Amino acid sequence: MTPPEPLPDLPATGWAVLGLLSFGRELSGYDLKKWADTSLRFFYWSPAISQIYGELRRLDGLGFVEARTAAQDDLRNKRLYRITPAGEQALRRWLQDAPVEPPLLKHGVLLRVWLGHLADPAILRDTVEQHRAYAERMIEELAISRAVAETTEDFNYPALVTRWGERYYAAERDLAEEMLRELEAMNGRTSKES
Repeated sequence: MTPPEPLPDLPATGWAVLGLLSFGRELSGYDLKKWADTSLRFFYWSPAISQIYGELRRLDGLGFVEARTAAQDDLRNKRLYRITPAGEQALRRWLQDAPVEPPLLKHGVLLRVWLGHLADPAILRDTVEQHRAYAERMIEELAISRAVAETTEDFNYPALVTRWGERYYAAERDLAEEMLRELEAMNGRTSKES
């Protein structure tokens, strides 16, 4: 038996776009961007529209997607993409065989706090409060997304990830609140030492 061909060296964006198409819908690049903005961004990131179209061209060249032109209105047409059997097979192999990458933490708020010795304490506190408010907004948006996922057929796994996202941002909110208490305590000690 011959070993399977190696998986193509696709960036994460390519696998994400292929994954969006794996739910059996024909989607335009614009539709993919909208869906990424309402799903992927909660736990990964939302690729730029130029990245999506670049990946669609790459996936088409690999035979993982196929496109057709459909009328959009009287003046314009749009290209709709669907995953091919080869694309679904490659995506399944990537899910099964690709090494699990550790998450990359790139937390701008923490970088600012880390450099707190250079910051005005009030500005630093405001930065952490903004982050806490952001986490609250994400929790609210995820609740809406979860409601849609839980009522959409075949979206059990996206609903599971959405519930994880709600817990993640609740933890971010709670960590921000704890950091605010610690900053307050630090500022109190600094004031007394002066």
